[in-house]
Amino acid sequence: MQAIGLRPKVHVSADGSGVVGHAGARLLADLADATGLTAAYSAALRPLRPRGTGHDPGQIATDLAVMLADGGEAIADLALLRDQGEVFGPVASTPTAWRLLADTDDRTLTALRSARAHAREVAWLQAAERGEGIPAARAGGRALPGLVLDLDATLVTCHSEKEQAAPTYKGGFGFHPLLCFLANTGEAVSGRLRPGNSGANTAADHITVLDQAIAQIPDAHRHGTDILIRADSAGSAKAFLAHVRDLRKRGIRTFFSVGYAITDPVRRAVRTMPDRLWHPALDQDGTLRDGAEVAELTGMLELPGYPTGTRIIVRRERPHPGAQLSLFDQDEGLRHQVFLTDTPYSGGGSAQFLEVRHRGHATVEDHIRCGKTTGFGRFPSRDFNVNAVWLELSLAAIDLLAWTRVLLLDGELATAEPKKLRYRLLHVAARLTLGGRRLRLRISATWPWRNELATAFHRLAALPRPAG
Repeated sequence: MQAIGLRPKVHVSADGSGVVGHAGARLLADLADATGLTAAYSAALRPLRPRGTGHDPGQIATDLAVMLADGGEAIADLALLRDQGEVFGPVASTPTAWRLLADTDDRTLTALRSARAHAREVAWLQAAERGEGIPAARAGGRALPGLVLDLDATLVTCHSEKEQAAPTYKGGFGFHPLLCFLANTGEAVSGRLRPGNSGANTAADHITVLDQAIAQIPDAHRHGTDILIRADSAGSAKAFLAHVRDLRKRGIRTFFSVGYAITDPVRRAVRTMPDRLWHPALDQDGTLRDGAEVAELTGMLELPGYPTGTRIIVRRERPHPGAQLSLFDQDEGLRHQVFLTDTPYSGGGSAQFLEVRHRGHATVEDHIRCGKTTGFGRFPSRDFNVNAVWLELSLAAIDLLAWTRVLLLDGELATAEPKKLRYRLLHVAARLTLGGRRLRLRISATWPWRNELATAFHRLAALPRPAG
């Protein structure tokens, strides 16, 4: 029998020239320049280069962010950029990059956050110039007005002794960072590295992360735009919700939608709720959710200490196989979820819509999962401050991927996760040629996504640049 489909025999050697791997990562590096991130980093880190010699610290920070966005896991992975200098330019050595992280103190870290906020403002202006602007988050088949911030904490395991790494509530060992993502675009607007034994519902940490997230929003959107803050029950601390309400005094129109623990008063209210007051729940596309119902408990139990106008809403549904049920759920035969919100009835706040809007908070789990493959799933140093800087650069890497989707891509790739972007665009190989005094990056004519990548580079070249 004749063999069919055999691969052609190849002979492998390591002496090629004019060939570039991960050529698509150049798109991220150029986008960092186009949004002013590189220049802003250089200004923020200028005190670390007093004599003006050696590598530009801002360029080193950008290269680290590009490396993380490209899927790198360790500082040594800068070698991929450094060893392809004809495409990525001069890249600092691993020891030089280590020194940059070690020399970045709290004050400089704050300057890095401000630099990222400046680049975000430019990126959003560029999106507006394209005529599309920042996309709206969606729930129940409707676009949500304004911006939606999702806060959530996650556990990051450490396999060696690191400063402030500690046992976690799940029996592991590591860190417990608290993060905030913009649901509209997937941007990582803020994050706080914390010891593994930090409380999940610490109001002070939630306030810090929220304030840093608000500071990241450009002025034109921070004021005069509705900003919804979503969190699970860890965000239901009274002090945190009071802070969300107090932000309105500064002209920031904030609202909250946070999970709430099922307490004895909640159980009694659920049990006394007449069946006629339960309404069908919605799915994210606006259709009815099978086997799920929603009811409003506002007025049936006291909520002392919570902001005026706080509403409490519950969803019950048949549990899916493997769902973890409380004794109350087992007794009722249904799974219950409760949340608080201060969205008024007059603001389109039907219980059904508010419930499906709150359920959209679950997308933050996807952002965190992708973020762990973009830097903060593994921290490089024993020093806590170095790891805090690493987290900030990881957030910048997530932002670069988000801006790439918003500004440069469309169709399926405009909503793709980092894994797909890396496989299809960033990790493509290309050939370097020089002709007519131009350096050309030639993508294979048989690469399935060659046109999408070439179009992205063309759109990048057409973006308006920040002055100076």
